[in-house]
Amino acid sequence: MESREFQQETQTNVPYSSIPPLIDSRQTEYRGTGVTSSVAIFGHPIHPIIVIFPIGALSFVAGTDLGYWLTKDTFWAQASVWLLGVGLLSGLAAGIIGMADFINIPRVRRRTAGWVHMVVNITAIGLTTINFILRWVSPATIILPVGLILSWVVAVLLLVSGWYGGELMFRHKVGIVGSDETYIS
Repeated sequence: MESREFQQETQTNVPYSSIPPLIDSRQTEYRGTGVTSSVAIFGHPIHPIIVIFPIGALSFVAGTDLGYWLTKDTFWAQASVWLLGVGLLSGLAAGIIGMADFINIPRVRRRTAGWVHMVVNITAIGLTTINFILRWVSPATIILPVGLILSWVVAVLLLVSGWYGGELMFRHKVGIVGSDETYIS
C-alpha cells in the first residue's frame, strides 16, 4: 500500500491532473524513464510509424464518401473501396504490432488508456471490415446511407483512439525512449 503522503504528492505534482476514467496521471511516470516498444527497429518503435497509414486511409474514406454523396460520381465510390482496402490491411498490421506491445508491456495493460485504445481500434477495424465487404461487389450502391455512416463513425473512433494512443506515449511514456530502457511497470 502507498502511504497517504505519497498519494497526496502523486496527486499534486503531476503536470496534468487525473480525470478518472479518462486520464490517469501518475507522478512516477513523469519523474522516471519510459518504456521501450517491444517491436522496434534500431530502437525506434514501429507502431507509431505504421499507424499513419490506416489513420490516413480510413479518414479519407469519410471524405470520398462525402464526395460521392455530393456528386454521385462513381470515381469517389471506387476511391473509397481502395482506401478501405489499404486502411484495413495497414490497420491489421498496426494492430498486430500494437497488440505485441499491449501483451509485452505491463504498463500498457495497467492503464485505462491502453485498454480503451485497444478496444476502440478493434471496433474501428471491425466496422471497416464490414464496410469493405458491403462495397466489394458494387461500391456505389451501399454508400448512401450505410457506407457514409460507417466511414464517419470509424473516423470519429480513430480520433478517440489517437487521443488514448497519445496518452500512452506522452503521459505514460510508452514506446518513446531508447533501447536502454526496460519493459517494467
